[in-house]
Amino acid sequence: MSLSIPSTHPSPWTIGDLQGCLDPLITLVDQLPPNAPIWLTGDLINRGPQSLETLRWVIDQGDRITTVLGNHDIHLLAIAAGIRKPHPTDTYADILAAPDREHLLNWIRTRPLAHFDQGWLMVHAGVLPQWTVAQTLSLAAEVQHALSGPDWLEFLPTMYGNEPSRWDDALSGADRLRIVVNALTRMRFVDASGRMEFATKEGVGAAPSGFIPWFDAPGRATAGTPIVFGHWSALGLINRPNLVAIDTGCVWGRQLSAVRLSDRHVLQVQCADCGATGT
Repeated sequence: MSLSIPSTHPSPWTIGDLQGCLDPLITLVDQLPPNAPIWLTGDLINRGPQSLETLRWVIDQGDRITTVLGNHDIHLLAIAAGIRKPHPTDTYADILAAPDREHLLNWIRTRPLAHFDQGWLMVHAGVLPQWTVAQTLSLAAEVQHALSGPDWLEFLPTMYGNEPSRWDDALSGADRLRIVVNALTRMRFVDASGRMEFATKEGVGAAPSGFIPWFDAPGRATAGTPIVFGHWSALGLINRPNLVAIDTGCVWGRQLSAVRLSDRHVLQVQCADCGATGT
């Protein structure tokens, strides 16, 4: 599998979690080459003050934007369906009250949970150590099929829960799809067997005993493929040969970051006025 980006294809710029911070996004995108492809790592909405405007802007960009789903994006679908109650810090109300609400929700539920192109794999949170790139894409497609299909309202309640926390190829049904959703949109730490731990949200130094960041798992099957992901703002920007962590905490008043995947060139803007509403 080649990791190089063909010169005939414009290099994507990947941007970390937006979480309803449209103004910094516009400032950052204005610094990119016109019509440069943009990859978004998910969590387009929630916690920031402009969730509706951000979602509409992303949709209006059409094929220029490629995004994967994050946990906050999926959570909106569950709230809209009446399956979950809003958290006091959620900022979904403007989307739920919008006249184009159904169009927005349908667009979200048809997005993928993983994307692979030009030698790069993009997910929101992480990839279980046992999964190859091909398996990751296949499992993500199973969830996308469930979310975008006619029975998506029946699927949503089955997503919630922390078990099973360890992958098994024999998993089927709701358990299989739940662990895929959890890995791709919620995961931070795993143990040596690949078992996920969901309580800890701080940085690497806060790893529970016996757990490590998913990307440092020994023998990780995707170690030879560069992965870009968001979700984990406590990490800050990590730029390794096989890894780019790009959630730099815009919604917490830090930065919104963009990385050009061809050469790892970084652009950042400050987000002091985004104004998250909770933790």
